Amino acid sequence: MTEITVQIIYILALIVAVMTHEISHGYVALLCGDTTARDAGRLSFNPIRHVDPIGTVVLPLFLVLINAPFLFGWAKPVPVNLTRTCDPRQAMWLTAIAGPASNMIQALIGVAIYHLAIKTEFGILPDILAVYTAIAAQAYIMVNIVLMTFNLIPIPPLDGSRIVAALLPGEMAIPYMRLERIGFILVIIVINMGVTDKLIFGVLNGFMRAFGIPY
Repeated sequence: MTEITVQIIYILALIVAVMTHEISHGYVALLCGDTTARDAGRLSFNPIRHVDPIGTVVLPLFLVLINAPFLFGWAKPVPVNLTRTCDPRQAMWLTAIAGPASNMIQALIGVAIYHLAIKTEFGILPDILAVYTAIAAQAYIMVNIVLMTFNLIPIPPLDGSRIVAALLPGEMAIPYMRLERIGFILVIIVINMGVTDKLIFGVLNGFMRAFGIPY
C-alpha cells in the first residue's frame, strides 16, 4: 500500500470522526430540548453540511505534508442554544461530553473491525481487502482517540471546559468560561509546551496496547 493511500485513509477517517463528533453534540442537545441543530439541518451525515475549510481540509492536509506525529482537525461546530433546554446547566455537560463519548464509541467500533479483519485474513475476506480493512480500522481508532483526548482538555472552548464549568459553582464557572476569549492562545501555549503531545500519546499508547493493536 502506497504512502499516499494511507494518508487518504487517515483523512477520510478524520472527516467521519469529526462529523460524528459534532452531530453527537447536536443530538444530545435535541434530547435536552434544544432543536437549534435540527432546525439548521446539522443533524445530517452529509459531510458537505459539516466541512470547515480550515479544520476539515487545510489543516489535515498541512499535517500530512509536514509528517506530523498525529492527524487532527475539526468540523463546523453544530449550533447549540442551551437557553432552550429544560436544564441548561445539566445540558451543558451532557452536550459537551457527547462529542468525546462518540469518539470513544467510534474507537471501540474500530477495534472490533480491526480484530475481525485480522482474524479473517487469509480466510473469509480476500487478503488485500483484509489488509485495507485493518489499516482503515487502525486509522479510525487513532484519529478518534486523538480527538477525544484533545477535546477533553479543560481549556475553553474545548469540550472539557464545558464539563468542568458545569461542575463548578456559578461564581467560579462564569469567570472560568470567560477564558474562552483567549482560549485559542492558551491552547497554542499548551501545545508548544509539549503537554498535549505527552497527554495524547500517553492515552493513545495505553488504548492501543490494551486492545492489542500496533501503531
